[in-house]
Parts: sequence; C-alpha cells; structure tokens
Amino acid sequence: MYAIVEFKGNQYKAEKDAVLDVAHLDAKAGDTVTIDTVLMTSDGAKVSVGTPYVKGAKVVVEVGESFKDDKVLVFKYKSKKDYHRFHGHREQYTKVTVKDVVLA
Repeated sequence: MYAIVEFKGNQYKAEKDAVLDVAHLDAKAGDTVTIDTVLMTSDGAKVSVGTPYVKGAKVVVEVGESFKDDKVLVFKYKSKKDYHRFHGHREQYTKVTVKDVVLA
C-alpha cells in the first residue's frame, strides 16, 4: 500500500515506515503532520487517481531531524570583462517518517 503525495511543490512516494527528505519544515522533531494533497493511492489491487487530489485520502508523517544538503558551488565568469563570482549554497531539508497511509 502506497500513496503519491504532493508536498511543498514536490512529489513523493509514501509507504508505511518510509523515511523521506522533504523541504525544511518549521516543526519540532516528534511532531506529526497530516498531508492531504494525495495525488494517487494503491493498495495492490485497486488504484485511485485523483482529479487533482484523492478525496478522503491522507498521509500522516512524523517530523524528524533537520539537516543541510551538500554544498553546491556556483562560479560565474565572463572573459575579458574582469567579472567573476564564486557563490556556495546549502539547501535545508527535514527527515520525515511515514506513520500511516489512509486510503479513500
């Protein structure tokens, strides 16, 4: 049994006890969050596809630790113009654990 959910602009496959890395959440570790933007559900025999969301379906997740991704380095350069910029960026993520998948 699994569900495809849309959360903070990204889509994730949520199965029971799966650990997902989602965009940073402003919630404390141990809190539970309910995601009701479920695009598709499947229980092995029956598949439900929403238009755009499946009515009555939801996914309950428990918030884990927050962390930063690896640094991405950006270097801009224009020849003969004395222009160069060096910039780094680390995206912040939060680990969430799927506790329950409720089908419609």
